[in-house]
Order: sequence, then C-alpha cells, then structure tokens
Amino acid sequence: MKKFNITVNGNSYEVEIEEVKGGAAPVAAAPAPVAAPAPKAAAPAPKAAPAPAAAPAGASTIAAPMPGKIVKVIATVGQAVNAGDVVLILEAMKMQNEITAPAAGTVQAINVEAGQSVKVGESMVVLG
Repeated sequence: MKKFNITVNGNSYEVEIEEVKGGAAPVAAAPAPVAAPAPKAAAPAPKAAPAPAAAPAGASTIAAPMPGKIVKVIATVGQAVNAGDVVLILEAMKMQNEITAPAAGTVQAINVEAGQSVKVGESMVVLG
C-alpha cells in the first residue's frame, strides 16, 4: 500500500493505493477531507429577459434553431419582410448565422435584443 495526499479544488484528501500485478483487483480509496471550503457569497440574480409576445392567430414565429447569442437585430417592428430576408444575426460556436424570414409578412414583435442568449426553440421574432 502507498499513501498519497491529493488536493482537489482546494480540498486535501489522503488516499491509499494498492499496486496490483497481473490481474485486475479492486482498489480501496479512503478520502479524508482535511478542511471544508468556506461558503461562497451568492451571485446577483441575472437580469430578466423581456417576456416573449404571444403570436396572434395567423402569425408565424421565428424560433432559435440553436443555442447562441444575438449579435444584431436587423428588422424592426412594423417592417415588411419577404421570404429569405435577414431579420437578425445569431452567433453560435463562434460563427455568425443569418436568421431569415421563412415567409413574407410584417414583423409583429421582436422578443430578443442584441447581447441576449437564446435557447433552442425560443421565440425570437413574430411575423404576421
């Protein structure tokens, strides 16, 4: 048996390791914490995102196709867009993706702002 002192994330542990020759055998490790870490202060609550506008009847929603961060909102509320027009830019995995309108319509609501993080399926723009 060999004894080692190991420190993980500021906690020290004393471990015993048995050297095995030939076949596999169970290894017993008895962690013994030396000192308990001090509790950390609570982080301030994050700023709440604006509540997404509900899509009215006959309207379509542009949802986030992947998690990422909104880099730029190009369209404005009340603007007429055609199918394929870029309405905003979403950055994911260090690549900027143009999010386009799936169909022609008028921008009814924009539920995101530049710098905001979005999750998959989150409503970003409502077209009417």
